[in-house]
Amino acid sequence: MNYLWAFMILAGILFSACNGTLPAVTNAALDSAKEAVTLCITMMGVMSFWVGLMKVAEESGIIAGLSKKLRPFLRFLFPEVPKTHVANQYIATNMIANIFGLGWAATPAGLKAMEALQELNLEECKHAGATEKRAPDIATTAMCNFLILNISSLQLIPVNIIAYRGQYGSANPTAIVGPALAATICSTLAAVLFCKVANVRKRH
Repeated sequence: MNYLWAFMILAGILFSACNGTLPAVTNAALDSAKEAVTLCITMMGVMSFWVGLMKVAEESGIIAGLSKKLRPFLRFLFPEVPKTHVANQYIATNMIANIFGLGWAATPAGLKAMEALQELNLEECKHAGATEKRAPDIATTAMCNFLILNISSLQLIPVNIIAYRGQYGSANPTAIVGPALAATICSTLAAVLFCKVANVRKRH
C-alpha cells in the first residue's frame, strides 16, 4: 500500500507539472490539509459526546441489561463459547456499540473479545486430544464468526456518516438513517446466514 500511494502521488505531481497545473495541486493540498484538521475537530466533538453517552449507559446498567437480552442471540451464534465466559460480555458490548454507530467505543470491546476468545482457544488446545487438530495460532470458528458479524454491523444510528454529511453542508444529514438501516440489516442477515452455513459445512 505504501508503494501504491507513493506511485499515485508522484504520478499526480508529474501529470500536473506536464499540464501546467502544479499551482492548483499545491493549493488543493493546502486546502485539504486545512479541511482535514477541521473535520478532525468536528469528529472529536461527536466522538466525545457519543462515547460519553456509552460510558453513562455502561455505568447506569443499561449496557448490562441489553447484554442479557442478547444472550440467546449469542448462544445461537457462538454455541462453543461457555455461557459464563467473559468473551460473551465483550462481544455483547461490541455489538451494542456498533448498533448505535459508536465504532470508537466498539473497537476496544472488540479487541477484548478477541483476546478472551484466544484465551479460550489456548485452554482448549491444552486439553485437546491427540486426534484433535487444534492450533493456537489459527483463528477459531468463534473468532471468524465474530469478525464477520463485526464487519457486517447492524447500525440504527450511523453517527460517523451523519457527522460527515453535516460537516460538508448536507441539507439533511440524517436522511442516511433509513438507507443505512436497510443496508446493515441485509448485511447482518447475510453474515449470520453465512456463518451458520459455514459452521455446518465445517462440522460435516
